[in-house]
Amino acid sequence: MGTDKALLEIDGQPLWQRQRDLLTAAGAREVLISARAEQTWSTGLTVVRDDAPDCGPLGGIVAGLRAAQTDHLLVVAVDLPRLSLTWLRELIAAADEQCGAVGRRAGGHFEPLAAIYPRRVLADFSAALATRQLALQPLIAHAVQRGHLRAITLDAKRQDELANWNAPTRPTPPA
Repeated sequence: MGTDKALLEIDGQPLWQRQRDLLTAAGAREVLISARAEQTWSTGLTVVRDDAPDCGPLGGIVAGLRAAQTDHLLVVAVDLPRLSLTWLRELIAAADEQCGAVGRRAGGHFEPLAAIYPRRVLADFSAALATRQLALQPLIAHAVQRGHLRAITLDAKRQDELANWNAPTRPTPPA
């Protein structure tokens, strides 16, 4: 994209701040920001750093699970400008003490960057990270099979809401 997505704005608000506010509105007890060292906008926030560089989202999820003071980690990617509080509440309602929640598109593709992960996936996710098996789809499928994650079928509206911002054109903000 050529720029730090966290600093892109929707309605005059940087995406990182929008996502933080969504998490707070959803009832998050703590908000951890996964940021690189050069992302100086994160100064003063509770930041977690990936254990190993260039590990993609898995590195951030593992670092978040390790740092979280709770039994579950609600992960929200910064580049989901249409993400709604309604979806976060649906995830929270679908999760329970032992099980997290993740959206699944038609065709079986999971949406791992707007999901709730229970601490009990940490061992499997850490092992995959250690061996650089960084693909989230098989890890999530395995967690669903083991009953650690509950898959929620996404309708067309929800799939559009979970589209990420990977091109310089401006997305339509949420309604």
